[in-house]
Amino acid sequence: MQRRGLIIGAVVVFVLLIGGGTISTYNTLVTLDQEVDSQWAQVENAYQRRADLVPNLVQTVKGAAAHERETLEAVTEARARVGSVTGVGAAADPQVLQRYQAAQDQLSSALTRLVAVSEAYPQLRANENFLALQSQLEGTENRISVERRRFNEAARDFNTRRESFPTVVFAGVLGDRFKAKAYFTAAAGAAEAPKVEF
Repeated sequence: MQRRGLIIGAVVVFVLLIGGGTISTYNTLVTLDQEVDSQWAQVENAYQRRADLVPNLVQTVKGAAAHERETLEAVTEARARVGSVTGVGAAADPQVLQRYQAAQDQLSSALTRLVAVSEAYPQLRANENFLALQSQLEGTENRISVERRRFNEAARDFNTRRESFPTVVFAGVLGDRFKAKAYFTAAAGAAEAPKVEF
């Protein structure tokens, strides 16, 4: 009788340990998943701030450098592309993140050309609105960089936990619920300094 009680007690303890471990693992993955989603929202927020600055910047440049139509159109088109590419699901889908990042990189490139063109116009460099917008844009680019880094850190924390044993087994059982998170990567050619020609 006493032996039977010990066996039942051991089985109950084993089941409680497994159940507790499973609940703890699930809750940890949920917490880390929410961190990634929260940080993704911050990335989108920073990109939206930049997109909101673009129309004012274009209008300011247009007044001083009207014959730079090609550059202004490139910025406007790149901003429109950014608006049409959604980042929904980008944290868990590398292809969605890649498309989103490519659209943002095109806008970054167009804005770099726009700012470079502005250097050729002294009246534009003296324009207070332009200088304020340029300063806000620089600050926003820094925010984007910080938020992307924080997103990558949150994705790394999630992926590290997800790939650790025994969590990897548990995550595999749940299938798509806890897929590995994608990372922001440097744009192709980012290691090369941009060429600016006047």
